[in-house]
Amino acid sequence: MTTHASAPAAVLWDMDGTLIDSEPYWIAAETELAGRFGVPWTHEDGLGLVGNPLTVSAQVLRDRGVDMEIDDIIAFLLMRVSDDVRGHVPWQDDARRLLEAAVAAGIPCALVTMSYTRMADAFLASVPEAFSVVVTGDRVSRGKPDPEAYLTAARELGVDIADCVAIEDSPSGVGSAWSAGARTVGVRRIVPLEPRAGLSRVRGLDGWTVQTLTRVAGGEVIDELGEER
Repeated sequence: MTTHASAPAAVLWDMDGTLIDSEPYWIAAETELAGRFGVPWTHEDGLGLVGNPLTVSAQVLRDRGVDMEIDDIIAFLLMRVSDDVRGHVPWQDDARRLLEAAVAAGIPCALVTMSYTRMADAFLASVPEAFSVVVTGDRVSRGKPDPEAYLTAARELGVDIADCVAIEDSPSGVGSAWSAGARTVGVRRIVPLEPRAGLSRVRGLDGWTVQTLTRVAGGEVIDELGEER
């Protein structure tokens, strides 16, 4: 196993959107559920929920007219999306390559997701050895953008959050990792990412290596978006 003395103490990974292209699964499940109650639900409505805690998304659906309890809405969404992921893991290929490189280099990795354990387990079945720590939305009291999830991951890994690189794709996830104090990389997948001091923003992870992660861990900011949102 190759070690890198100056590499990040850990890489903290978001799941939905960052590692896997599961947002279409979530939007399809939301649309199906809304349709049962005659509630219009558009692709843009679904994009508005990207990165939210499931309790927030469920409340939005309920407020729009889905006449179910919050826990029942969450259970339905989790069932549908987990089944989809078990059937086919929709990897983001650029993130998968970087994850594999980090694992091969011996850098500890954590999964930090607002999806619940059922959904995370469906994904983890495809990479059972990749993550030393898994923090899910049903394990924290305050979801993203609160920093609790990322601080929990660093604590359970036994590392300083300031020595970690976090990779996210949503504004709420970026806010969570950034406010926790991680060196944060925002990947512009399907929703805009506002600039923040010290935040790296990229269009994708193609070409990223352990050396790139090391540079970010050392304080380099990579911003490919500039004035783009």
